[in-house]
Amino acid sequence: MVSEREVAAMRRALDLAATADAPRGPNPRVGAVLLDADGDAVAEGYHRGISTAHAEVDALSGAGTRARGATMVVTLEPCDHVGRSGACTAALLAAGVVRVVYAQTDGNPVARGGADTLRAGGVDVESGVLSAAARALNPAWTAATERGRPYVSWKCAATLDGRSAAADGTSRWVTSDEARADVHRRRAEHDTVLVGTGTVLADDPQLTVRGPDGRALPAQRQPLRAVMGYRGVPADARVRDAAAETIHLRTRDPREALRLLHTAGRQLVWLEGGPTLAGAFVRAGCVDEVVTYLAPALLGDGLPVLAGAGIGTLADAVRLDLRDVTTVGADVRITARVARTEG
Repeated sequence: MVSEREVAAMRRALDLAATADAPRGPNPRVGAVLLDADGDAVAEGYHRGISTAHAEVDALSGAGTRARGATMVVTLEPCDHVGRSGACTAALLAAGVVRVVYAQTDGNPVARGGADTLRAGGVDVESGVLSAAARALNPAWTAATERGRPYVSWKCAATLDGRSAAADGTSRWVTSDEARADVHRRRAEHDTVLVGTGTVLADDPQLTVRGPDGRALPAQRQPLRAVMGYRGVPADARVRDAAAETIHLRTRDPREALRLLHTAGRQLVWLEGGPTLAGAFVRAGCVDEVVTYLAPALLGDGLPVLAGAGIGTLADAVRLDLRDVTTVGADVRITARVARTEG
């Protein structure tokens, strides 16, 4: 049975998870509140991103000896995995926490099972408290863990008439400096940037993330650079430099590429590249979100942003749920989720 104070603590934990400096990214946003035997909060915490303490450990560090005999209220099932940090289950047991109340079950096969471990250690566990709100907090991460493949956000930049490049092939730059800076911010929220070999051979991009100051993030904070296709990637290609890790997926099948990335532990893919690659992912039902940057310009002839998607009639159109429309510099950014995804 869950008390009113525990429900109130869960609402506070959800607010903590959504704190502005709790970054969106490959890891889920998680908040935690520690209650004493009287139901009063003695500590709270939240996850601040990769390589930082998990929410439970953050709260425990502020509680000290007051954690013994306490209840941990947390938005996600405590992890049972040793990765960059120790398992949260071990930390809770060592601290003497006697009860855990969590919202969302962890579907990540690497980290799940925390509730069973805690029960085996004598901890009273309650699950599913405000679970819908917790799921809504991390929609992409939730989808990736439940589908068994990475969540894919397709990024494209185009003129108002839907052209990504001019008839002569020139494409730098369709959008503004502000839009390109926004792309770097969004890249940083994903654990993988994916392009085709065609883009690498034609444009020689570095595919790294630069911060607001224009400097590249450290290599350990860079997304994985994934290149898919059968053609070779030159040894001197910028995507092969030491600025970030790179993997070559020797396939043209989007589902196979995502399977390989999922096996490698990747959950959030930022899909860039040309219209052919985008078309293959749309045709395979492997695009979950579309992030489009529209420049106030017209090109007439030129490359479309999407090709070979296998859509021959209006009835087969891939419908999108509009999530956000905002101006970025002189451009407009439109974010929409695919209403029907078969992958």
